[in-house]
Amino acid sequence: MKRNIPLILAFVSGLIVIFSEFIPHRPFSSIVDSLQEWFMIISGFAMLLGVMSLLRMNAAKVSTRSPDWQYHLIGIISFGLMVLMGALWGMEEQAGILGQGASISAWLGKKPFDYTYTHVFVPLSATLFSLLAFFIASAAYRAFIIRTLESNLLMIAAVIVILGRTGFGTMLTGWLPESYRFWHLPNLADYIMQYPNTAAQRAIMISAALGVIGSGLRIILGIERSYLGGDK
Repeated sequence: MKRNIPLILAFVSGLIVIFSEFIPHRPFSSIVDSLQEWFMIISGFAMLLGVMSLLRMNAAKVSTRSPDWQYHLIGIISFGLMVLMGALWGMEEQAGILGQGASISAWLGKKPFDYTYTHVFVPLSATLFSLLAFFIASAAYRAFIIRTLESNLLMIAAVIVILGRTGFGTMLTGWLPESYRFWHLPNLADYIMQYPNTAAQRAIMISAALGVIGSGLRIILGIERSYLGGDK
C-alpha cells in the first residue's frame, strides 16, 4: 500500500492536469488550482528537507575530516550567517526580528543580508561562471577537431560566426562588391545564426518537449518509480 497509494495519486493527478488542458472548465480548473497550491506547499517542505540534507552531509564531511573538509565547514558557517542576518535584520524592505537595523544599515550602506549577497555571493557567482568559459573552450576545441563531415561543418560555421562578429571579418570581406553582399562574413554570420542555428534550436526544444512528455507518461503510468525512493 505504501507504493500503490502514491502511484494511484500520481496517476489521477496527472490525468486531471492533462484533461484540464483540453477541458478548461469546472471541475477540472478548480481541481488543478488546488493541486498547484498543494504543489507549492509540498515544495516548501521539500526545500526544508533539502536544507537539512545539505547541512547533514556537510556536517558529516567535517566530523570525519574528509578531503577538503575545510570548504564544507565554510559552507556551513556561511549558510548560518546568511540565515542569522536575514532573521535578525531582514532583507530589502522586510523587517527582521530586530527591526530594519537602521544603524548597521547606515554603516554598511545596506542591510547585512543584502550587503553580503551583493558584495560576496554575486562576485563569487560571477567567478564561478567565468571559470565555465575555460571548460567551454576545452569542449569547443575537442568538437572542432576535423574528423567527420559533421565536425567539419561545425568548425566552418563556428569560424564564420566568430569572424563575422568581429571587425576583422569585415576587413577580410569588405572589399567584395555590393552584388556579393551575401558573402560578407558579417552577413554570413547573421544568416547562420538566424536560420540554421534557429532551426537546430527548435529541433532541440521539440526533442526536449518529447522527452518531458515521455517522462510524464512514465510517471503517470507507474513505469518510472524512482520518486518513491527506489528504482522500481
